[in-house]
Amino acid sequence: MAAQSNLAPVIIKRKKIIAAGHHGGAWKVAYADFVTAMMAFFMMMWLLSATTEEQRAGLADYFAPTIPVNRVSGGGDGAFGGESIFSEETLPQNGLGATSEYAAQQDQSRGDSGTSSDDGEQDASQDASVDQFEDIVEALTAMGGESTVMEEALKHVVTRITDEGLVIELFALDGLPLFVAGTDQPTTLMTTLMDMVASVSQTVTNAIAVEGHVSAGAVVLASNPVWDNSTDRATRTRLMLQQNGIGNERIQRVTGHADREPVHRNPMATRNNRVEIVLLR
Repeated sequence: MAAQSNLAPVIIKRKKIIAAGHHGGAWKVAYADFVTAMMAFFMMMWLLSATTEEQRAGLADYFAPTIPVNRVSGGGDGAFGGESIFSEETLPQNGLGATSEYAAQQDQSRGDSGTSSDDGEQDASQDASVDQFEDIVEALTAMGGESTVMEEALKHVVTRITDEGLVIELFALDGLPLFVAGTDQPTTLMTTLMDMVASVSQTVTNAIAVEGHVSAGAVVLASNPVWDNSTDRATRTRLMLQQNGIGNERIQRVTGHADREPVHRNPMATRNNRVEIVLLR
């Protein structure tokens, strides 16, 4: 009879390991990011369609505030609070790099350059000038009701208020010139216009600049007279202003621009023959 062994039997278990492959969870993270981005996109589109311009500006300002971190510097935390010891490198209050000498756009729009102490008096004077200019334009327009001649003459007048002052532009039209062709001799139309302009200009004491413009001539001309014509016509306009009561001390500038600044796309158009009388600020 065979002897029984006291050793336990050895059992070998073989386990098959299967790689994760496409059954992993990494794709779920990417999909979640994509869904989140799409949700944010559609929410943004909904906000754009359901809000007003003012509300959108408020939302944009909430996520990108325009208020500086440090009101007296560029936001730095160094020994000088973000400022340089050199005046020309001093960071501005709004972080744009301006100084009192080179004011920022926001300060310039308010008239604050940091170099004057008039406390807004300059802004008040400019506002007063604009009011005076508007009164002059109204007075000039009202003259059209005095007679048919003046009403027709006003069709040759355009006014605009610029940084330099009130520009009163007198221009010619086809068949209705301001000066005899090629000369500085004024026509009846020009005389009527100058009477009107001088009359309203006497209500203020602003200095006056006169600028002459003419249309371009043919390129085949051996000697182009545009410079002489524009200068002569500007000078004639000055003399006519003085003859109508405008003091000589008010005339600050008389300029001839030849055909260099046309207002019509065709440089030879009659509309480019004009005189500009500027009531300076």
